[in-house]
Amino acid sequence: MGQSFSVGVLLLATAAIAGCGPGGVNGDVTATQDGGNTVNGSILVPAGLHSGTVDTVNGSIHIEDNAVVRTAATVNGGINMGAHSSATSLTTVNGEVALGESARVEKGVTTVNGSLVLKNGAEVGGRLRNVNGHIVLTGARVGGGLQTVGGDIDVTGGSHVEGGILVEKSTSWFNFNPSTKPRIVIGPGSVVQGDLRFEREVNLYVSDQATIGPVTGATVVRFSGDKPPG
Repeated sequence: MGQSFSVGVLLLATAAIAGCGPGGVNGDVTATQDGGNTVNGSILVPAGLHSGTVDTVNGSIHIEDNAVVRTAATVNGGINMGAHSSATSLTTVNGEVALGESARVEKGVTTVNGSLVLKNGAEVGGRLRNVNGHIVLTGARVGGGLQTVGGDIDVTGGSHVEGGILVEKSTSWFNFNPSTKPRIVIGPGSVVQGDLRFEREVNLYVSDQATIGPVTGATVVRFSGDKPPG
């Protein structure tokens, strides 16, 4: 599953560059209402703009506060959403995805090699998934579960995850450190609904003030206070 997911994301993100909107082959682009695309350059979606699809190959995408995009996709670069911004879906291959306060993604957020960071009030309606990279939720909500192969996970600040957690066994060359155990922390006040399923060894720490669903493939280590030992 991990290998097909990784390759699928790569093909999807590359194909997205055929999207509509202003742009070119080289250089940074500022999106318009029709969107924006480029190959070697970054894309800026100005604050408050309601835009279409934005995509690039080698470059980052920055969606400013209160801006709206249909979808955002890149291959080599991160995606950053400002406060109260929104999108239908976000996809990258090599890069971090960060959602600012109260930012919202209607469907899923996917990267292969990169962190996934959701700040207070941020919301993802679908699945939040990567292969390698830290997943950090702080007072956020995810409606479709968390999925990784080699990434650590921190669910903190009273975050709410529906759809459980899946840590897959490595079947892909994208995962460069298969021997490193992911560290999974469910902090005080946080809730993970659904199954927590682990296909490889992990270190699983759950606050005595957190609520979780059934656990398969790992031993729960309960802790008191804000953080687990170590």
